[in-house]
Amino acid sequence: MAGSANIEDGVTIDMSSIDAVDIAQSKKVVSIGAGARWSDVYSKLDALGIAVGGGRLSNVGVAGFITGGGMSFFAPRYGFVCDQVQNFEVALADGQIVNANATSRADLWFALKGGSNNFGIVTRFDLKAFSQGKIWGGSVYNPITTLPDQIQAFVEFNNAASFDTNAALINIYIYIRHLGGWTASNLLVYTKPEVNPRVLRPFTDIRPQLGSTMRLTTLSDVTHEQVNTVPVGARQLFLTRTYGNDPHFLAQVFHIANQTLQSFSSTPGLVYCLVYQPLPPAITSHAASSGGNPLGLDPADGPQVLAILSIQWSNAANDNVINSAARKIWQQADELAARMGLVRKWLYLNYAAEDQDPLGSYGEKNLGKLREASRKYDPTGLFQTGVPGGFKLWGKGGGRSGTVVGMKVQEGL
Repeated sequence: MAGSANIEDGVTIDMSSIDAVDIAQSKKVVSIGAGARWSDVYSKLDALGIAVGGGRLSNVGVAGFITGGGMSFFAPRYGFVCDQVQNFEVALADGQIVNANATSRADLWFALKGGSNNFGIVTRFDLKAFSQGKIWGGSVYNPITTLPDQIQAFVEFNNAASFDTNAALINIYIYIRHLGGWTASNLLVYTKPEVNPRVLRPFTDIRPQLGSTMRLTTLSDVTHEQVNTVPVGARQLFLTRTYGNDPHFLAQVFHIANQTLQSFSSTPGLVYCLVYQPLPPAITSHAASSGGNPLGLDPADGPQVLAILSIQWSNAANDNVINSAARKIWQQADELAARMGLVRKWLYLNYAAEDQDPLGSYGEKNLGKLREASRKYDPTGLFQTGVPGGFKLWGKGGGRSGTVVGMKVQEGL
């Protein structure tokens, strides 16, 4: 997303040296500098037998991930990573460095749990830590002919009345041009040291199987493995939606994606992924007991599906074709979802494209709370107009009456 983490003719604040990872003596809180990556965190905590919720790729930055919500392998146990933040240290627009937590500036604490870069520059995150040993994790690969079994296993996993909160998965359908076709894969993690637990066998038992990296290992190891699956230096597009949990619908979305692909399948460097992630009440129910967050997800809505379209390609000349085709896919999927009663409003900010409105998807009440926090802690609107990157509380321009415009600053996330 051009201009999101850097800026032309402006100032970029490089946070990469603020990367300390400090563990409280009690081992119940870990303080993480905003410039750290999750590899810095996991490598230190693994050796101590503790963990925090965090990114599922080790090279992801801590700050943008958490302030966008943050989905982790531990989400069924503890909720979004933003729900695990005990305290934010924040540099405000007027130069004050303050703490935001449940007892001090609770409105700012709430706003930062998904409100992104709209309130200040977060310099430190104090996260709740917990005991954690080895995990069972890795990826399983199958031919695309297993699609019906994949979809059925995913829907049943997401629907489980008694959800196993140690289990996490990402269901992926990937087309790689130079390999000539589609592959189905599942990133599977069980956060106890149990080999092939019953809850994940519907995925590990699917045959034929092209390969598997499943093993007992560390969080560092699993998250580093995933880095190697993501192309570096390519042009990239993310688009996201949330839908109801229905096998026929999810299969049809794949067929829509496959049909649309045919118009640009020869694009150089093409890697094209349709991804489904479970969003059961086991995940969305944690916010209330953690001080709340603005995401607007209600466990009463039942199991939902976080859907992502991720596309990488080599040449700028193909930008328009791919951007148009990607939006056509979601338009058709939305129309089908509307007919089936499966439309859900929420958009995950960390996967959203620049023309999507994840903050608006939080609902009018929560967006109102975010705007109130912005007016209170950034009265001149520096982080709405001076920091143009990312998603703004008053739309793309970020403008509101009475703001001071002119200085351009971009927080490096």
